[in-house]
Amino acid sequence: LCVDRLMDNRSPSLDTVKMQVYFDMNYTTRADFLEEHRRVLESRLQPVIREITDSRARTREELESLYRKIVSAVLLRSGLGSPTDIAVVREATAALQSVFPQTELGTFMSLSKRDKERQLLELTMIVTGIRLFNKECGKGGEGIDDLPAILNEAVPATTQNVDAEIQGSLRYAHKYTALLEKYLTSNYTEGPSHQLLKEAMINTRQHEAFLRVILNDVISCAQQVELLEQQLAARMEQLQGTVQSKTAVPTAQVYPQFIHLSQLWSGFQDEMVLLSVLSNILASLEPFTRGHRELFNDDVLAPFLEGVEVKTDEQRIQETSGVENRIHPREFRDLDWLFPETTKNFHKLPLQYKGYCAWTLGHYDRFLVPANPEIGVLRYKEHYYAFSSKKAAHEFAQNIEGFIALVAEGAKKSPELIQLLELHTQFATVTPYSTGKDKGRMIEKPVTKCDSGTQTDTHFMETNIVMSYEWNEWELRRKAIKLANLRKRITHSVQTNLSNMKRDNAVQVWPPKNVETQTKTDSYSNVPKPQVFLAGLRGGGMTQPTTMTKIDLTIDVDQT
Repeated sequence: LCVDRLMDNRSPSLDTVKMQVYFDMNYTTRADFLEEHRRVLESRLQPVIREITDSRARTREELESLYRKIVSAVLLRSGLGSPTDIAVVREATAALQSVFPQTELGTFMSLSKRDKERQLLELTMIVTGIRLFNKECGKGGEGIDDLPAILNEAVPATTQNVDAEIQGSLRYAHKYTALLEKYLTSNYTEGPSHQLLKEAMINTRQHEAFLRVILNDVISCAQQVELLEQQLAARMEQLQGTVQSKTAVPTAQVYPQFIHLSQLWSGFQDEMVLLSVLSNILASLEPFTRGHRELFNDDVLAPFLEGVEVKTDEQRIQETSGVENRIHPREFRDLDWLFPETTKNFHKLPLQYKGYCAWTLGHYDRFLVPANPEIGVLRYKEHYYAFSSKKAAHEFAQNIEGFIALVAEGAKKSPELIQLLELHTQFATVTPYSTGKDKGRMIEKPVTKCDSGTQTDTHFMETNIVMSYEWNEWELRRKAIKLANLRKRITHSVQTNLSNMKRDNAVQVWPPKNVETQTKTDSYSNVPKPQVFLAGLRGGGMTQPTTMTKIDLTIDVDQT
């Protein structure tokens, strides 16, 4: 039976299961996808980064080659142009030289591997900011796409495509619902198979649910793009005011702004990649709905829809709205009913079965009809059940456990309902993931396994081997004791008999030769020595006056 179902190429049920498997394997949340995208990008850049950080350039040619590799790494990481485009490389080189001249390669080489990687990342952001600012000023921007303009065109187009797909799925779902309602309420036996119609309706509802998830992500992209555009315009205006009519600007003022500009542009790139992935998922979901559309095309369904009113989900909800269609809680005093005016955040309640009527799912066996919460939401064992009519709510409230069991039986017939109606917890005990667990306990989340491998970088740390290192504490103590004992010891010399009376070793050297120096002869000069004699100083007594006579006794030099 399983092989027959798996080999049936025209089974809407099998297409639904394939669609669920594809979506689970390819779709992830926005944050998880961006994190995985950055991880893949960094892993692809690792060979280029490792080649730069492990370089031991010494000669001039090697340093020039290393500088070119740095320029290529900056271009690859920023995503602004191709490293094979000469104009792009020249512009990036000029921007890099204004921040990191080639003369600073020596300082760069002396850094550790981690510091080199950190500096390369910072240089990439600064150079990216400079190129984006130059593009804004009309002085460069070679190879840089106008991502804001591209996103402003792509986001509305993608939103329109998703809306068109949702409307197409809803159109088929409304036809299937009207046709099944006709058959199930009037016991009409002619026409297409009821089983195939139910499977086709489940397929369209699952497709609609996946499309709404994609639509929410596209709307988030649009909001993020609008926010990024506002921040980009403000940052450009601030940069214009900082560097306008100035020959030199402090790096502490302008570099952080360039880095922020680069981060904003990375945000645009993330939105571009995310939008591309969502578009691919949107296109890949369409083949899984092709089976039921070919099986129940308009020509096939037209004869059976004659005289049948095809109602939309909104029309069904509008018909059952109003006070007269509400449940009166007094009729079920032992049950807890919730209403919009009595419950806070009523529209955010996690409705059971994804908001489909619990009564029609059990009573008509897997018949999906959207519920109207305004009729009244039944809270039972911390689950919230909604219904498509007042009659459905009455009958369900009288036999709650019975209808829950009927829904479970229907999910066993169509396993794709387990994911569509989020019945994983209810069916955890019959899945392989519950094997080995305690009896009576259910696992909420499967334990996944995967093969993984690790690879270490080549010489990711600088060599630092201390040859004198000792790990043994006792060896260190022995060395300390030895040094302490040597301080208190005296050196002794010993001569043995074998070394006594040995011949002496002689060393012959040249005697120092006498060296003389001769200076000039001394010369001198004589001057006359003045001698003066004073006569008559004794005087002639009291009777004669004293008369002094000065006599020059100086002898001439020639007479000496």
